[in-house]
Amino acid sequence: MQRFSHLFSPLTMGNAHLNNRIIMAPLTRLRAIEPGDVPGPFAAEYYAQRAEAGLIITEATQISFQAKGYAGAPGLHTDEQQAAWAKIVAAVHAKGGKIAVQLWHTGLVSHSSLQPEERAPISASAVTGLHVRTSLRNAQGQTYRAETTPPREATIQDINNVVADYAAATRRAREAGFDFIEIHAAHGYLLSQFWAEVINHRTDGYGGNREKRAKLMLEVIDACVAAWDKNHIGIRISPLGAFNGVDFGYHEDDTVWLAAQINLRGIAYLHLSEPDWAGGKPLTPAFRQRLRETFQQAIITAGGYTAEKAEQVIEAGYADAVAFGRAFIGNPDLVNRFAIGAPLQHFNEATCYGGGAEGYTDYPTWPSKQTDQ
Repeated sequence: MQRFSHLFSPLTMGNAHLNNRIIMAPLTRLRAIEPGDVPGPFAAEYYAQRAEAGLIITEATQISFQAKGYAGAPGLHTDEQQAAWAKIVAAVHAKGGKIAVQLWHTGLVSHSSLQPEERAPISASAVTGLHVRTSLRNAQGQTYRAETTPPREATIQDINNVVADYAAATRRAREAGFDFIEIHAAHGYLLSQFWAEVINHRTDGYGGNREKRAKLMLEVIDACVAAWDKNHIGIRISPLGAFNGVDFGYHEDDTVWLAAQINLRGIAYLHLSEPDWAGGKPLTPAFRQRLRETFQQAIITAGGYTAEKAEQVIEAGYADAVAFGRAFIGNPDLVNRFAIGAPLQHFNEATCYGGGAEGYTDYPTWPSKQTDQ
């Protein structure tokens, strides 16, 4: 009998068929080649190793040079970047996998040294005193943590550019062969900065009540749908909790309202990043049920899950699939390990960000693949 029958059942999402409901969550690895922010030489092997996942969601990928917030993060806004991603997509497809690219603009989670003309990064408002940190590279190419540069308030032209850049990156994703794009609207990056009252102090059409604070996020969804179609678009939000050192103070009612607005767009999936992986309170069953009743397409959820917990949340109907993050770093064969009950190996935190093949493509698979339990 198949272990975790719900987790291993197929799923239709948008118009794509997923072999199972085990999703590889987006995992920042900071191995892109600079300058140019081109995915590195080991990326195709890294993702192809994990192609047994029902869907791979790539590391967060910037939509423009202005969107960059971390040294070593890749982009999808130049021909060279697109060509590199096309090879990665082909490698995953050759193994029978499906792959989405997560598109982000980091907003205030950036540093002037990463920005065009070393300008201050943009955000909803020119907030100060947040003490947010990001990752930079030293002269030897080693990754280190540093406090971000205080942001400037985005102009209307900046906002229009962000929407256009999301659409352009979506078109490039389609041309590169991706199965989906995922809009990153979670974890305190630009779209969630506009949504969060603690960051957004604007008095124009993009600030104030929740309709105005959600305007940029919804405009981005609409632009991405227009650039491709609704069946190839997903979005990730973090409904409650603190991220990047900022407590966003979301209210459950506002989150349900936002989910309803996203649902009106008919996009393929809603990806929930739950707060407990970052030390927050777990989502309650009642809140999960409200979201389930509000969003009619596929729901993916993520946040420190075990296979057992994932099976339970799918069986309860709160989600259609579960994304696993850090477990996929040290276990390229995570799907098989779940299937046969093999132990999971821990990943090396020292080689998580930056570097080459070590701690990236050199994790071994379980030696007894044919042994069922």
